[in-house]
Amino acid sequence: MKSPINVVILAAGLGTRMKSKRAKVLHRAGGLTLVEHVVNAATGLTPPDHVTVVVGSQAEQVKASLAHAGVQFVEQKEQKGTGHALLKCRDALASQGGLVVVTYGDGPLLSRATLQQLVDRQASSDGAATLITTSLADPTGYGRIIQGKDGEVRAIVEQKAATPQQLAIPLINSGIYCFRADLLWKYISEIRTNNPAREYYLTDIVEILSRAGHKVAALEISDSQELLGINTRAELAVVDKIFRERKVRELMLEGVTIEKPETVTIDCAVRIGADSIVGPFAQILGRTEIGEDCRIGACSIIENSKLADRVQVAPFTSIADSQVEAEAKIGPYARLRDGNRVGARARSGNFVELKNTQFGAGAKASHLAYLGDAEIGDESNVGAGTITCNYDGVQKHRTRVGKDAFVGSNSTLVAPLQIGDGSYIGAGSVITDPVPEKALALGRARQVVQEGWAAKRKKKK
Repeated sequence: MKSPINVVILAAGLGTRMKSKRAKVLHRAGGLTLVEHVVNAATGLTPPDHVTVVVGSQAEQVKASLAHAGVQFVEQKEQKGTGHALLKCRDALASQGGLVVVTYGDGPLLSRATLQQLVDRQASSDGAATLITTSLADPTGYGRIIQGKDGEVRAIVEQKAATPQQLAIPLINSGIYCFRADLLWKYISEIRTNNPAREYYLTDIVEILSRAGHKVAALEISDSQELLGINTRAELAVVDKIFRERKVRELMLEGVTIEKPETVTIDCAVRIGADSIVGPFAQILGRTEIGEDCRIGACSIIENSKLADRVQVAPFTSIADSQVEAEAKIGPYARLRDGNRVGARARSGNFVELKNTQFGAGAKASHLAYLGDAEIGDESNVGAGTITCNYDGVQKHRTRVGKDAFVGSNSTLVAPLQIGDGSYIGAGSVITDPVPEKALALGRARQVVQEGWAAKRKKKK
């Protein structure tokens, strides 16, 4: 039986250099919080119940952001350093044995493949731990890896405590480790606070293990980009750009055409089918799914929505939390917000807004309409300027329009209201009462024409 692998993600700090009221790990890059990226990598390595996130600042918000992931949490109410954070996990993990991987909630670029490489290296050795390092042309600010002649790691020296000779070392400490669990939990309590910050630094465990006669190895990786941590908004922007460039490239290699890819914004969790086309400056956000042979027009924004195959979204259209069936056409300048389902072959045209509306297959609202809390039947036509009056100042009410109905331009439908199949609503009507099937409903004042009235009025002047 394979030894268990436990991953501990240190995510308790606030991150004061972010200059933010929000905990650092809750900031977003590529559409996900920083800690979500790290959890995704970790759960690719081991089951979610073997992933422990150490929380502290804004603990409840961090837990809420990861509620879907099924991971475990340990709270570090008082932040006394990285060694102290890991020590908080000992009671929960010490009895499980195996290996313990330690990483950080603000390091979102670290890949599952690199974590696997770290675990494999440690599992195949007789040492106490393996740490990830990389060589930087400018290692300023990082702790340096001090190695013996045999290549083993003897200690980690922080920048401010390093000698000129040590500062010339290009190998830096990433802070990412894989430990033999039994040795980690045996020696972690030997970390002391004999440093200016009076904190328990996890880096001290390397020297402690080495002094006790246990080997600590270094895994040097070539892609130093994976080890980028985030401390400022400027660094957050750099990492966000990396994620989005990766996503665009991934989609294009899978058969998606992206026009002017440097201008689009596509979140990491988005899925787009082959032969779909994304226009310039489009934003496709959240967990949106787009089918095959779709067209997403320039400057459109689609968020947390599902579009079936062959959907056409014209430029400057906004779609959020909605579902659009095959061959529907939306926009330009349309808005679908919150809880819509647009049927196959339906048409929601320019300056049409839908909210919490079921829009039937083949239905049309081609211009300038507001349909909120409504059900529009299959093949019905809604004329320009039509609105549903869905709110009475206290409650929302639904409007139900049957199949193959015709609603004339500038109609006002006062909910709650039922309009039957095949019925007609005359243009300019205010409809307040139910309309039976195949009826004509008119709700407007009779037109009055007074011939010669304008000429008489001019004579009075």
